[in-house]
Amino acid sequence: MTKELFSILLTAILTQNFVLAKFLGICPFLGVSKKLNTAVGMSAAVIFVMGLATAVCYPINKFLLVKNDLEYLQTIVFILVIAALVQLVEIILKKYIPALYNALGIYLPLITTNCAVLGVVILNVDNGYGFAQSMFNSIGAGVGFMLAMVMFAGVRSRLESCDIPKFMQGLPITLVAASLVSVSFLGFTGIVENIFA
Repeated sequence: MTKELFSILLTAILTQNFVLAKFLGICPFLGVSKKLNTAVGMSAAVIFVMGLATAVCYPINKFLLVKNDLEYLQTIVFILVIAALVQLVEIILKKYIPALYNALGIYLPLITTNCAVLGVVILNVDNGYGFAQSMFNSIGAGVGFMLAMVMFAGVRSRLESCDIPKFMQGLPITLVAASLVSVSFLGFTGIVENIFA
C-alpha cells in the first residue's frame, strides 16, 4: 500500500504533471511565473486548495452523490466546493499576507476556474481512487504544479537577460520556453515506471 501511494505521488509530480503533461492550469502557469515569489505563493495556494478540495469532495461524492444516484451533479458540486475554498484562501491571504495577495492580483480568484484543481478532483473519481490515494494524487499534483511554476519562473528570469530577436519577444519566446520545460519532464517517464515495476 505504501509503495502504491508513493507511486501515485511521484507519478503526479513527474510523469503525469498537470501543467506539463496534461496541460491543465496553463493560465496561472503563464501569467504568474514571471517572478519566483509570486510563482511559489500561487503554487502554495493551489496545493492547499487541491488538497482541501479533495478532502471535502471525496466524502460528498461517495456518501451523498453516489449513494443517491446523483453522479451527474459531480462537476457542479465540485466547482461550488472549489469556489468556496478559494474564497477562504483569498480572505486568509488578504488578512495575513497582503503583499502576496496584491502580487497575485487577478490570478488568485482564477484558482476557482483553474482546470487543474477541478481536474484533479474529477480524475480521482474517474480513477476510482480511495481517500488516501486521492489525497496523495492531489498533493502530488499540487507539488508538480509548484515544481513546474518554479522551474518556469527560473527560465523566464533568465530570458529577461537574453538578447532575444524582436519577432520572438513576449509570448512567442515564453511559449517556446514552456514547451522546452515540458519536454524536459518526458525523461522522468522511464525512471518512475522502472522504480515501481
